[in-house]
Amino acid sequence: MDTLKVTSIKSLAESPALNSVPSAYAFNLNPNEEADPNDPEFAIPIVDMSLLTSGSPDQRSKIIHDLIKICQEWGFFIAINHGVPESLMKAMIDACHGFFALPDKEKQEFKSGNDVLEMFEYGTSFNPAKDKVLLWRDFFKVRVHPEFYSLYKPSCFSEISMEFSKRSREVALEITRAISESLGLEPNYIYDAMNMDRGLQMLAANYYPPCPQPEHAIGIPHHTDHGLITLLIQNEMNGLQVEHNGKWLTVDGPTNCFFVNLADQMQILTNGKYKSVMHRATLNNKATRISIAIPHGPSVDTIIAPAPELMEKEGEAPKYLAMNYKEYVQLQRSGKIYMKYTFDHIRT
Repeated sequence: MDTLKVTSIKSLAESPALNSVPSAYAFNLNPNEEADPNDPEFAIPIVDMSLLTSGSPDQRSKIIHDLIKICQEWGFFIAINHGVPESLMKAMIDACHGFFALPDKEKQEFKSGNDVLEMFEYGTSFNPAKDKVLLWRDFFKVRVHPEFYSLYKPSCFSEISMEFSKRSREVALEITRAISESLGLEPNYIYDAMNMDRGLQMLAANYYPPCPQPEHAIGIPHHTDHGLITLLIQNEMNGLQVEHNGKWLTVDGPTNCFFVNLADQMQILTNGKYKSVMHRATLNNKATRISIAIPHGPSVDTIIAPAPELMEKEGEAPKYLAMNYKEYVQLQRSGKIYMKYTFDHIRT
């Protein structure tokens, strides 16, 4: 089987002769690195968004205070009562399922080049010609802010993705306001400093079909996200793992929640005070998992550097070099950063 000619994992996974993972996809997970989900140390923080938006001043300030510890120790939490209707979340997953169910030939119409900021992109691994391990997933990405773009198939996609992108953006901006306050800054500090009025927002869907040997392949290897924060939803199948205290924890959450992770520009902006969480996507042999990530970042021309106001307050020197956000994204996507921290290339 010529894995470079595989145009979608969906078609590979559905081939009747497949009973083991092809060598190009071989990736061994170490079960000793997995956390015990019943250990209180690995109880994932939950943030009730309704207390931020419509709670009393005391309730809001408690959530903001809680965020300090969450952002320092985890860089990850589960957002509940966020106001996005469950029917819209489900419709968005169904619309993505509809896209991945299209014939391969039709999906190839959305295949793109290597510009990380293209309107849309479809593929399987990041770069099948360069990747050391091919990934057990198909994906597409659509840019939805500052300009809104959409796939034109299936026909329902545009309307659903526009509403979902708008509503999830409101959640992300509420979170960035709370994080600004948790740092002792004005609520709109991050929004203004990162030029989020024209900030980059993507809608990225991943399709992970059942894998005959899930412990010997990977959906997405360990990585951090390049933006400020990412929101993620999924169908009923788990697979997201986050790294916490040196162990990997499979994330499980209530229906209609958002998984929220801090990303690299947040760590840079806070001079390392807040953590961009390492995470990955694992597989199963039972049913297809679909996840939808909504990364929110600065505008592509913003120069990111540790916030001077925080440096002054903490009496610290900057730990990271200033860098244009677009250049940072390109650096992260380059081969030399494969499964490594991009931060190591910009430390002062």
